[in-house]
Amino acid sequence: MGEQDANYRFADEATIEPDHISKARAYALEIGAAPISPAVGAQCAVIAASSRALNIVEIGTGAGVSGLWLLHGSPRATLTTIDSEPEHLGAARQSFADAKVPPARVRFITGRAMEVLPRMNEASYDIVLVDADPDGVIDYVEHGLRLVRAGGTVLIPRVLNRGAVADPVRRDAVTASYRSLIHETQASAAVIGALSIVGEGLLQLTTTPPD
Repeated sequence: MGEQDANYRFADEATIEPDHISKARAYALEIGAAPISPAVGAQCAVIAASSRALNIVEIGTGAGVSGLWLLHGSPRATLTTIDSEPEHLGAARQSFADAKVPPARVRFITGRAMEVLPRMNEASYDIVLVDADPDGVIDYVEHGLRLVRAGGTVLIPRVLNRGAVADPVRRDAVTASYRSLIHETQASAAVIGALSIVGEGLLQLTTTPPD
């Protein structure tokens, strides 16, 4: 095992996941809704905590793992989570109930994100997490940047696409989209971006506050 691989493994194993999130992870794996890694979840929780997020949108519910991590970081926040798969939303409802999250703090929306997002109020959210169909990641991120307030944050996990993004030989559409997203946001004056390589990768974009 190389030094870099050892670092990845250590970071993942050093993250202690709360029991209620571990239970949600088991639900996710059971229904085939791949959850974010504990290391990425912990980073999302830190960002939610440091920003004192009160209004969060999640594109891609899964079984509730990422949503629970965000609420772990910001216990007073309200989460709106969007998914087109009723089975995923059903598992997530159970995960939030098992975690004793008050129903008033989570709003579940069943539907295609590209149909739901245009109807949501712009500049109204502290965090938008994008963890949906990778084919539409650039469009989802554009919507996310529209929805967050000035100084708000858009989080995109899995952005390294299992190592494919770093491999110049890989030129499939999904890898190219992630690669383009990283390069374009790093060069943009409209956002402050940071790429974490822990776990499956996490791209963090904070909109530039007005002068």
